Amino acid sequence: MVGGNPQHDAYGFRNWNDGAFAMYRTMGTLGRFEGFCAALWSASFCVVGPEYISMVSAEAKRPRTYIKTAFKTVYWRFGIFFIAGALFAGIVVSHTDPELVAIVSGTGEGGGTAAASPYVIAMKNMAIVGLPHFVNALLVTSIFSAGNTYTYCATRSLHGMAVEGRAPKLFRKCTKGGVPIFCFLFVMCFPCLAFLQVSSGSNKVLTWLVNLITAGGIINYIVMTTTYIFFWRALKAQGVDRKLLPYCGWFQPWSAYIGLAWMIMIVTCYGYTSFAPWSVDNFFIYYTMVLLAIVTFTFWKVFKKTTLRRPHTTDLVWERPAIDAYEASFLDPPNSFWNEMLGPLRKNKGSDRQGSDSGNYSGME
Repeated sequence: MVGGNPQHDAYGFRNWNDGAFAMYRTMGTLGRFEGFCAALWSASFCVVGPEYISMVSAEAKRPRTYIKTAFKTVYWRFGIFFIAGALFAGIVVSHTDPELVAIVSGTGEGGGTAAASPYVIAMKNMAIVGLPHFVNALLVTSIFSAGNTYTYCATRSLHGMAVEGRAPKLFRKCTKGGVPIFCFLFVMCFPCLAFLQVSSGSNKVLTWLVNLITAGGIINYIVMTTTYIFFWRALKAQGVDRKLLPYCGWFQPWSAYIGLAWMIMIVTCYGYTSFAPWSVDNFFIYYTMVLLAIVTFTFWKVFKKTTLRRPHTTDLVWERPAIDAYEASFLDPPNSFWNEMLGPLRKNKGSDRQGSDSGNYSGME
């Protein structure tokens, strides 16, 4: 920005002069709004992560301590990686850059690779040597980390569904180490779909899958916000103070209502391009997951004859006594981040020690 690049170009915020909103599909103000919507739909595919933290709570040593700390890092992750990342991308490269426009429109090479990164394009424009390869290396580690997370979450979700009777009993089988082996093998079949990117014809199928996953992620947030609203109503009806919980969120329940309304708006308007002009193919590409969610939810309600719990009758205790006894069995205080990182170098490795009867708690698996 200040001229430290090989071309000594102090470009500063020059790329912002092209306007904050790129036009998409149409021209003028409507085109800029559609450009914002297109960017929002793409961002919806990437903004995931908070829901995955809760999935490891059943395997955390001190769920009320460690999971709470992990959730607090979400604010920083969203602020740095998503908000600041989008800001920096707009600084280093203009949305009118010919190479970027060609990649996005599908007429240029490099789509779906590291070459499509705005940072790599900016490095090429500045004639920076070496850093693009470094970005490739970072992307490899990021892909590995994301794949590891998705494999774990998908495996545990399928196993949990099997335990609750919502999936075949075969997926309940675990190894001696607690790994749901058949769930893992089933989940590992899906990474092979990545090879659809190789062919231009099968690439359409991959685009269809991406849209399904995007809608599924948004529906996850809809379910989470709805669940929290019902939970908040139960707390209020039964006179439970939220401040007594391990973690008390800000601006509740209004933030949950705002999030719910926002996510419903996104998943509803996500495929508006299929209506003008009308396209049956595009409609099902964008809204198949929405229709599937409605059908499966309705089917389960009718088939199992389940009912919604009223706030006054909701069980807010459940297995809390067992969790209380489990966490009370620890002999050491909760471990900090740096103690965990430096643990192998320390002589005293007695953190998270438990009493001799730490495994005998009814109701816990």
